[in-house]
Amino acid sequence: KGRLRQFHQIGAELLGVPEALGDVEIIALGAHILKTLGVADAVKLELNTLGDSESRAEFRASLVKYLSAHLKELSQESRDRLERNPLRILDSKDEGDRKIIAEAPKLAEYLNPSSRDFFETVCAGLDRLDIAYELNPHLVRGLDYYCHSAFEFTTEALGAQGAVLAGGRYDGLVKTMGGPATAGVGWAAGIERLAMLVGEVESETKIIAIVPVGPDMEAPAFALTQELRGAGFCADLAFRGNISKRLKRANRMGAVCAVLLGGEEASRNNVTVRDLGSGDQQEVSHEGLQAHLKRYC
Repeated sequence: KGRLRQFHQIGAELLGVPEALGDVEIIALGAHILKTLGVADAVKLELNTLGDSESRAEFRASLVKYLSAHLKELSQESRDRLERNPLRILDSKDEGDRKIIAEAPKLAEYLNPSSRDFFETVCAGLDRLDIAYELNPHLVRGLDYYCHSAFEFTTEALGAQGAVLAGGRYDGLVKTMGGPATAGVGWAAGIERLAMLVGEVESETKIIAIVPVGPDMEAPAFALTQELRGAGFCADLAFRGNISKRLKRANRMGAVCAVLLGGEEASRNNVTVRDLGSGDQQEVSHEGLQAHLKRYC
């Protein structure tokens, strides 16, 4: 579920910032977007450090030595990776591999002081922002231009395809592509997976239907819709049909209430708010409308 032959991504990158707080900022942006989409409670942040090249080289040598001693027990895919990309074996889903990996050396044990300080700064920054995370020592990146932070926002709501937003620091990428050495950290998120996840989470957004009563009230209704949206309400303007059809449409879309704009009420600078659950309605002044609508949201 969520693994498609064709898919689309959105992403964010922060270039030219080598400090650990750059990692915190880019992770916080991802967390903010997921919260805004209403799926924050359906995901968890997994975090690891790859250290710098010096730390990783020492760890790689130790890992290869350990895995070579268990070569016959590894899956064929992991045997193929042992020489060209041994760190990717840590991400193997094979049950036999998982048992061997559980006892493998941990990269955290090979971090030099500067790499350890970098990761501690990242963790402290996330703690200050109240962004919860779980350390996952098996979260790796296979390409050499990656370093330090690796992270994924994962979910159990989409089955095996759990990662919805993933990224890390890649200070060596620009140089690898022929450019000047440039620090970089970023992430990418699958739009289709995000859409599926949003669909799995019950929406807490409360829709308010705006219903003009008569042609003369359509322009004021449009203006009111924009005003309410600007104030943070989810307002929907019913464009067509008589009042009955517009209210039926509001009920079908799950609106909690309807704001009816009629000429008589408008002459008093008022509107009528109808509760679409109970059918009760009340005339409310334009100035007091937003405060009244907050009861529904």
